[in-house]
Amino acid sequence: MNHTSDVRVAVLRAPGTNCDVETAAAFEQVGAKAQGVQIQELISGAKTLKDFQILAIPGGFSYGDDIASGRLVANELKTALKDELDAFIKRGKLVIGICNGFQILAKAGILPAGGADRPQEVTLTANDSGRFEDRWVYLKTEFSVCVWTQGIEEKVELPVAHAEGKFIPKDVSTLEELVGFGQIVFHYCDESEQEAGYPWNPNGSVGNIAGICDPGGRIFGLMPHPERYMTSIQHPRWTRGRPEGPGDGAQIFRNGVEWVKRHL
Repeated sequence: MNHTSDVRVAVLRAPGTNCDVETAAAFEQVGAKAQGVQIQELISGAKTLKDFQILAIPGGFSYGDDIASGRLVANELKTALKDELDAFIKRGKLVIGICNGFQILAKAGILPAGGADRPQEVTLTANDSGRFEDRWVYLKTEFSVCVWTQGIEEKVELPVAHAEGKFIPKDVSTLEELVGFGQIVFHYCDESEQEAGYPWNPNGSVGNIAGICDPGGRIFGLMPHPERYMTSIQHPRWTRGRPEGPGDGAQIFRNGVEWVKRHL
């Protein structure tokens, strides 16, 4: 069993990644030790995922979103790092992909199936609005196997910032499997927790889906940014009667760290 100081997080970086510092700080805030790791360091063997219990793929515009958002890093994960990543996952370790990180996990086939040897079954594509969406959204949880969101029962509020966040499954059966296996983690909703269209659903995602996990609940991808709401003062209405204390994103990172302490 790990002590808090032993929980080590690799925050993956590629050219264009720009949310790595905030993501590392979020893990540090809940007691983990986070370290930035360049993807080329893993490919060259200068660093290895064996030294970490959590892999975090943060937001940004990896490789300038050339071809499509997250596609080039996804290709590197499926080719140069496939064996190392599959070994990491099979050891029962945790993965979280935020925004561009979610796009990477989806396009590498790691979500929703849970392995780098799987074909792509879902994607994140251009927002219906045709523009970059930078706004706060409400999210509601459903029954989910996701270890990252255990204990989160009320709606949460997090910011989004993306141009390609529309979640689309390959077909109806893929969507039905996500529902049936408890892999849909977050839905966009309005303030009364009802599913609604734009701007509540900022991108037009099928089923208002904002985040999913693998069948084991250990690999989690979401478009909103939990690392941007770790304390109450990060909320734009923090002076208007909102309670002081942790932000809605803090429990996600705390859940991941605590799970590692109990199981790895």
